[in-house]
Amino acid sequence: MPQHTIKRFDEELDKLKELVLSMGGLVERAIGHAVKSMLDQDEALAKKTIERDKAINALEVQCDEMTRDILVRRQPAAGDLRFIMGIIKVVTDLERMGDLSAGIAEGTLRSLEHPPKEFSNLSTMGKKVQKQVNRTLNAFSRGDTELAMRVIEKDERIDVLYKRMYRELLTYMIEDPRDITASIILSNVAKNLERISDHATNISEMLIYIERGHDIRHVDHEAAAKLLSGEEI
Repeated sequence: MPQHTIKRFDEELDKLKELVLSMGGLVERAIGHAVKSMLDQDEALAKKTIERDKAINALEVQCDEMTRDILVRRQPAAGDLRFIMGIIKVVTDLERMGDLSAGIAEGTLRSLEHPPKEFSNLSTMGKKVQKQVNRTLNAFSRGDTELAMRVIEKDERIDVLYKRMYRELLTYMIEDPRDITASIILSNVAKNLERISDHATNISEMLIYIERGHDIRHVDHEAAAKLLSGEEI
């Protein structure tokens, strides 16, 4: 972010970024707790994860109020305006990630009556998605567009894992109808994780917009890399 002659403006932007990162930290923990609650069939942890989503929502409201206040009072332009616009979208993605984590925890509660016999690739997928979220938050914290591009590129691996897990769960349902309920719950959990990774990708794309001014949301990875390197596409 550029430095301003009005020190207070810089402090406000820094505070806003800190709030977003605090929200991101809560989301990152929520994802880990949600997945753990499912793998361990931990009812108490699932309920805590659902309850703590309120804190994520509260930070969303606080960020929204602060961005509106800055827009009205400071009337930012150029890079500052990109930053504020980007923050609005990042906060929305983080809130959705919190909701999806709570959804996984709710799946845990539903699964207690129908415990899965096999968690398929849930543990592996959960770890990879958490890594994606960690990367995108680190990229946002440091303004690291190269790391952001890594997040975007690795999202395809999450998609592959989700499809593999879905096929395996479908096989379980066909082989033994008694596994249908548990497999549907796990399928929904996997879908939530896949969507969380998509939101992490959205945040990385928005960081690139904030830092470089390029909107790469609908550009393929190779073209985006060329754009960021200054090559013509």
